[in-house]
Amino acid sequence: MSGRPNPHAAPLPEPSTVPENGWHCGHFFYRFRREAMAAPLSSECVSQFAAALAPSGDAAPERLASYWISGHGADFGIMVMDPDPAKVDAVHQSLVAPPLGQFVEAVWSFVSISEVSEYVPTIERFRDRLIAEGADPDSDELKAKVGAYERRLPMMNEQRLRPEFPEWPAACFYPMNKSRVPGANWFTEPFSSRNAMMAEHAQSGIAFAGKVSQLITVGVGLDDWEWMVTLWARNPDYLKDIVYKMRFDVASAKYAEFGPFYVGYRAAADEILDHCKVR
Repeated sequence: MSGRPNPHAAPLPEPSTVPENGWHCGHFFYRFRREAMAAPLSSECVSQFAAALAPSGDAAPERLASYWISGHGADFGIMVMDPDPAKVDAVHQSLVAPPLGQFVEAVWSFVSISEVSEYVPTIERFRDRLIAEGADPDSDELKAKVGAYERRLPMMNEQRLRPEFPEWPAACFYPMNKSRVPGANWFTEPFSSRNAMMAEHAQSGIAFAGKVSQLITVGVGLDDWEWMVTLWARNPDYLKDIVYKMRFDVASAKYAEFGPFYVGYRAAADEILDHCKVR
């Protein structure tokens, strides 16, 4: 392999920690070290906790949400997104810095980046799919559907890259891989097959429009799992229902491997402290 630059190649972008398209995303989960507490948290620790979950000025990331977590796996969790990875990690560092840090232990985290998936149909692929499903190539109905999709696509892609976090009460977070086992190796399937399976998977999700909002961020090359799934819901019933329904899709039933699930409920700093009874 030659080390000489190709004079005809496009110029490379300047080195940067900012992704060219998406944002950095951090999911962090913690427990309070009650065994280290002789008394409720001091006012100084309470103030530090509140400040960590509501950074201001230049330190504020583009997106931050906090949750108390159901079950014994964690007490609370945060989800942070920003173009700058230092701003994402700074929220975590603020929680584990002294003096509060002696009472807070990180139990799990996931580092990822938002993206527009290769399985999101282009306008041309969307049109071809409708025709394959029986639409008349010359019909006004087809033109209307394609036109509507063309208008929606930029907004949908913006939500994939720089999402607004819905102010809904329930959320579920879990990592996943696609399997590589003999007979079910996702990465040896042709793109056309993978694309069809993901289209089926997307149809399952569409049934929950207005009830569940989903974000998939990518951990490939960044963390131990390949993707992170975030589901926000108007009601925890919808979390149960959508995950169950999607388990029957081939992309999930045959090819998906899942990591730990964390279920949380949207809460500000004082609500987390009160719920966990540490102040």
